[in-house]
Amino acid sequence: QVQLVESGGGLVQPGGSLRLSCAASGFSFSRYRMSWYRQAPGKERELVAVIRSTGDITTYADSVKGRFTISRDNDKNTVDLQMNSLKPEDTAVYYCNAFKFNCGDYWGQGTQVTVSS
Repeated sequence: QVQLVESGGGLVQPGGSLRLSCAASGFSFSRYRMSWYRQAPGKERELVAVIRSTGDITTYADSVKGRFTISRDNDKNTVDLQMNSLKPEDTAVYYCNAFKFNCGDYWGQGTQVTVSS
């Protein structure tokens, strides 16, 4: 049974930091590209950050570049998103995604991040 379980969300003041974590099970984690997406109220889900299966290549949305860092541990089957210098516009539900062409496309249940004073 495939599972992606996000954790680490919460309420933080502008300028603060949070670290999201996604624990994966039920599939060959090290073979999958892992991503973080987010969806704000009334908006479409958007890609935040991607990390290649081997962890050597990462890409980021322009809106988070320089503030967020995605990382993975293929021994622990986890992918993290370190979020610094948070802004109110970062408020959203954050989702973990695992993708491998012709194999699977899996989603977690999401974790709420609220940036507010």
